[in-house]
This record gives sequence, structure tokens and C-alpha cells, in this order.
Amino acid sequence: MTTKPRTATVARETTETQVTLTLNIDGEGNSTIDTGIKFFNHMLALFAKHGKMDLEVTATGDLQHHLVEDVGIVLGQAFVEALGKKTGIERYGMSFVPMDESLARAVVDFSGRPYVVLHVDVQKVRVEDMQAEDFKHFLESFGLNAAMNLHIELLYGENEHHEIEAITKALARAIKQAVKITGKGIPSTKGRL
Repeated sequence: MTTKPRTATVARETTETQVTLTLNIDGEGNSTIDTGIKFFNHMLALFAKHGKMDLEVTATGDLQHHLVEDVGIVLGQAFVEALGKKTGIERYGMSFVPMDESLARAVVDFSGRPYVVLHVDVQKVRVEDMQAEDFKHFLESFGLNAAMNLHIELLYGENEHHEIEAITKALARAIKQAVKITGKGIPSTKGRL
């Protein structure tokens, strides 16, 4: 295991949002989430639990779209800070997760080269108290700001709640695998990520 704590606290304040986030990659899966959006809170708590990371988020904003997007930005920045030089990490992770009738796949590479591919056809509907399409903006913002390759595919599903939950859990489990310390050096022939 690593001796240096892999933690970060990042804040973002704009004329639209105020976000404060604390991440401990090597946590227990504990979370304290307050975004004012119950469904989004639930997804972030699931992300922490299934990724075995501790996560604290406090966020307010003018519009739901701005708030969800900015939480994604800050979460990505927190991963960059907490991972540092990425010494010894597995780097790649992949997970398939079912949620009742839905199945999602997430594949990640903490390469330092941001690229996001989403094959996620969520409808323009509300899931509980959140617009489903805003979740896609969260994923895009997170992947780009974490400087990772992020590929997510919703293979099938019918219920948007189940689809988004399967995606969230698959992403968390793929990240858990990718950030695991399995070596001593940088996992790249370039000598850096």
C-alpha cells in the first residue's frame, strides 16, 4: 500500500455555483453528500460506497444543470490531486454491473489524456428530482477533469433510475480497480502519466 494519503479537498466558486468536495481514495466507502438534489445525492453516495472511497460534497447553485456539471468538474480535479504522480496504480479498470433489468459497462484509464465516450441513451425525463440528461453532463465533466479515458456503455435497460444506478456502480468499481496500488513505478513506458 501507499504510505502517502491519497486525499484532496477542492472548492469551486462561480457566479452560478459553490462546490466543496473532499475525497479519500483509500477510504471505507463513507459519504456525506448535500447537493440539494436527492437523486444526485444518492448516486454520489453509491459512487463512494462501491468505489470504497470516502466522499464529502456540499454544493449549491442557480440551476441543476450547472450544479451537477460543476460537481463533476470538482470531483475530477480531486482525483487528479489525490492521485498525484499515480505511482504504482493499476491504471486501467473495467466493470460490468447489473441493476435489475439494466446492465452497464465502464472502462477507465487514468492516462492523463482526457477522453470521454458515452453510449448512454437516457431520455429527457426526470428521475426522481433530477433531469436524467444532466447525469451525462456530470460524467463528461468528471472524466475530462480527471484527465482520464472514460468509456461508459449502457448495454440495455428500461427504467432510467436503474440505468443510471448501474452506470454509477460500474464506474465506481472500475475506478476502484484502476486506482489500486499494484506496483512501485509509473505504469507507462513514457515514465509519466
